[in-house]
Amino acid sequence: MFLAIDVGGTKTLLAVFDNHGKIMQQSKLATAQEYPKFINELKNTVSLFKEHQIVACCCALPGRLDRERGVGLSFGNLAWENVPIKRDISKLLDGADVMIENDAKLAALSEALNHKEYKKIVYITIGTGIGFGIIINGKIEPEFADSEIGHMVLNHNGKLQKWESFASGKALKERYGKQASEIDDPAIWKEYVDDLVIGFDIVLAAFQPELVIVGGGVGAHFNKFGSLLIQKLQTLDNKLVPIPPIIQAQRPEDAVIYGCYDFIRQKIDAPV
Repeated sequence: MFLAIDVGGTKTLLAVFDNHGKIMQQSKLATAQEYPKFINELKNTVSLFKEHQIVACCCALPGRLDRERGVGLSFGNLAWENVPIKRDISKLLDGADVMIENDAKLAALSEALNHKEYKKIVYITIGTGIGFGIIINGKIEPEFADSEIGHMVLNHNGKLQKWESFASGKALKERYGKQASEIDDPAIWKEYVDDLVIGFDIVLAAFQPELVIVGGGVGAHFNKFGSLLIQKLQTLDNKLVPIPPIIQAQRPEDAVIYGCYDFIRQKIDAPV
């Protein structure tokens, strides 16, 4: 059995997968702001899975990582710094193989594997922040494993601002007082797309992907703004930047958990 742990800024999701990618058991807990408290509460939750023999675990984290040492260096919406999370989870799992990876990259992997006909795929997740992953030939591209496009500094209304500060789900809520799920006004989505396009145009120019997949909490409502986004990009008329298909994620809010499973399988199935 394989354990997936998706650590978010407010909640942490856990799921036990069998060898075929079926979820056998799952649970969640509030993500404690103090790291020692989080590990203690994680221990209590992991104990609920004691009937399963966990042989490998992947922990998805929202921030910068030292993968070699298994350390989380810094996090977007958590105050944790330099936490030895691989070591601490290993202690909870009695010797299971533990690996860590950035959450957006895992979501990208899960979604890209649904479209194996494309060689280069960019995944953009829009939620509290804006995350990014690039998958080449079905694998997380290591050169961009630490890329944080949500932190690109762009010109917005005459000011230099981080892209996610004005185009994330959090920014959408602050601007209009509503979650994406509550917004049906096309005029609001049109204004929001103007903010999205600024970053999308740069991503397309920099990476020239064959496919773009949009996920996350806002991405779950792609049907409300996707066609507007594509139309806006087409008006830019930059002949050196082709516009690839841009589609909604199949699991816009659950891709990370499934990406943990896919990542484990790639690691343990890889030839020695």
